[in-house]
Amino acid sequence: MISVHGLKKSFGDLIAISDVSFGFDKGEIVALLGGNGSGKSTSINIMTGLMIPDEGHVSVQGLDPFKNPIDAKKKLGVFPDKAGLYPNLTVREHLQFFGHLQGMTGKTLKTAIDRTVRMLEMEDIIDRRTKGFSHGQTVKTALGRAMVHGPDYLILDEPTRGLDVYAVRQLRHLLMRLRDNGTGILFSSHVMQEVSLLANRVAVIADGKVCAEETPDALIAETGADTLEDAFMIKVGLK
Repeated sequence: MISVHGLKKSFGDLIAISDVSFGFDKGEIVALLGGNGSGKSTSINIMTGLMIPDEGHVSVQGLDPFKNPIDAKKKLGVFPDKAGLYPNLTVREHLQFFGHLQGMTGKTLKTAIDRTVRMLEMEDIIDRRTKGFSHGQTVKTALGRAMVHGPDYLILDEPTRGLDVYAVRQLRHLLMRLRDNGTGILFSSHVMQEVSLLANRVAVIADGKVCAEETPDALIAETGADTLEDAFMIKVGLK
């Protein structure tokens, strides 16, 4: 399980998050919901070891990502807010590089790359440099980097943003397949339709705090709303 407890983080006088606590396990998909500036990306950056909290702690299957960063990150696959591809590397070279970072070599790495390419249907772009890629091709490459080492958990920051309908459907089916095979998935999103279709549970952040952590149906029932979008608006105090 990945769990966060009592996370706090400030940037000068700006309080980004003040009390974030939630968790997710293997074999489930949890959506992290919140408006712009609510603290979603800050929470994700702390969970993935990119940012140190002022208070609170993170556990990745019992590992502290700040005390045991290498072991903890082997269990994680991260799709960041910005893809950050290397434009002069091919897709294959991206996957090789990130596989090497996880200690993979030789036949093991080749097998992992082949599996990732098949899962993401990247055969047509595998040996192309990423400079000039479409948004969909960029997303596939960034997701491939996150998946190549077969992590127990995926953490995705708005993975469907900017994708067309077909690409969103492909990604949705992939995430469901990964979940059914035992991967734990956390994703942030503003698209309530995607959350309704994918998430086993939702964690709602408002004003830097988690104000709800439950199933979409339970959140709707608790608020008396007709839809998940309405329930979210009620929880964050906008309706």
